[in-house]
Amino acid sequence: MRPRFKKRKHGLALRCAQLCLLLAIGAPLYAQSSASQRPANGGAPSYTGPEQQTESGTDNQCMPADSVQPPPYKLLRYEEDYSYLKDPSRRTDFWDPIKYVPFSDREDWFTSFGGFVRERFEILHNGDAGAAPANAQGKNADLLQRYLLHADVHLGPQFRFFGQLVTGLESGRIGGPRPDIDRNAFDIHQAFADFVLPLGDQKNSLTARIGRQEFEYGSGRLIDLRDGVNLRLSFDAARLLLRVNEWEVDAWWSKPVLNQPGVVDDDPNPERSFWGVYAVHPLPLLPDGNIDLYYLGFENQQAQYVQGTDPELRHSLGTRLWGRPMPWEYNLEYIWQFGRFGSHNIEAWSAANAVRYNFSDLPLKPRLGLRFDTASGDNNPASANLQTFNPLFPSGQYFNLLNPVGPLNLIDLHPTLDLYSGDKITFSFDWDFFWRESLGDGVYRISGTPLRPGIGGGRYVGSSPAITAVWNATRHVSLLASYVHFFPGSFFNANPPNKGTDYFTTWLNYEF
Repeated sequence: MRPRFKKRKHGLALRCAQLCLLLAIGAPLYAQSSASQRPANGGAPSYTGPEQQTESGTDNQCMPADSVQPPPYKLLRYEEDYSYLKDPSRRTDFWDPIKYVPFSDREDWFTSFGGFVRERFEILHNGDAGAAPANAQGKNADLLQRYLLHADVHLGPQFRFFGQLVTGLESGRIGGPRPDIDRNAFDIHQAFADFVLPLGDQKNSLTARIGRQEFEYGSGRLIDLRDGVNLRLSFDAARLLLRVNEWEVDAWWSKPVLNQPGVVDDDPNPERSFWGVYAVHPLPLLPDGNIDLYYLGFENQQAQYVQGTDPELRHSLGTRLWGRPMPWEYNLEYIWQFGRFGSHNIEAWSAANAVRYNFSDLPLKPRLGLRFDTASGDNNPASANLQTFNPLFPSGQYFNLLNPVGPLNLIDLHPTLDLYSGDKITFSFDWDFFWRESLGDGVYRISGTPLRPGIGGGRYVGSSPAITAVWNATRHVSLLASYVHFFPGSFFNANPPNKGTDYFTTWLNYEF
């Protein structure tokens, strides 16, 4: 759980961004009345862990096919491109009139509007194995609501502004809304400008992106937009995106944004900074192969581990090999971390392996998968050096929708099965088994903070079966229901409470 920070005065840059966003949303509406754009998921909630994703994490624009069918919505809404709607014959969707709103005689000067609504109900029994706030029966139930509205303004091929407003509401939770992830009355979630420099060929370009924006790279193990919780994560960032031939290279410096509960009071986290370089390229040596190469830098003035609290400066070097040579899918990622924790050294690592096989010719088209991950833990709490892996900004649905533990000091074995009833209904069954990587370290939450600081009790942490169903009723409407259980193991038995956890959630999405 991230610490709260006192409200500070907003700077001139943030005020200018707020004004630009309001103008971007309002001005094209006026022009329209006076003159009578993680993989696409087809509107479905992203309910599976990061091993499900095998596509590149860089910001390719969505290029719709020649079909008259509208393209599916993307998790990163700024990757959508509705310029094809300048052809009136392709306007087949109810919302198409606001997806391409021209405001000059030039076809490449237009605005796209869009939005998202999620109504989510959840029940948690014995959260954190019995340590979470609850009533006398150990239950906690709440209603979570997320509302997003965006405008995507294109002024020719070389300038673009994207703005997105957010409201997140929570009611009923014992203990109140959780900081940074549950409640935000009204604020600017994204507000950035793109300046595009063409580099000869039409596909080659250098884009400078400046402002508040979402990130998603690779399979979400280290950099994700955190869609699983009520409030998604954004960054105040300066970013360069290079596309040359088959190379995609992004570089950035940023600060994560703290979601505050009030009105227009979100600020960059003063304690944390995040920078890096991420490159993606095809790898012909592997079947349908691709390779990601990256360096990530992270600073946290208040880093907390079982060993203690100190300033943290951490560097991550990683590679990811992935592809979909159907019927196989594979996603392999290896990370080495080094740096300083206080005045002492960091030396940590992680290895994540996921393989799937698709039985597309069988009824329900089963997809069997197996994931095996390892993330290092601290070897000796009495030593000032730190070996605990830091997942940085991981997916909010890393293991399942409960995430009973986080990917620090952990070994997990995760078999999965997906079934497809037609094109609209998906069932997912999985069972995750957890062990501590190091007996000298405790167990952590998905946020990275210690869940149980105790180091006794054996290696076995527990297991967590889950079942999830998703119905994509239309392109705009989807419904999810999921049940997750957690069976505590010997570690929790030695570090009570050690109660079994039950979690149920259902949510309704509407997207346009």
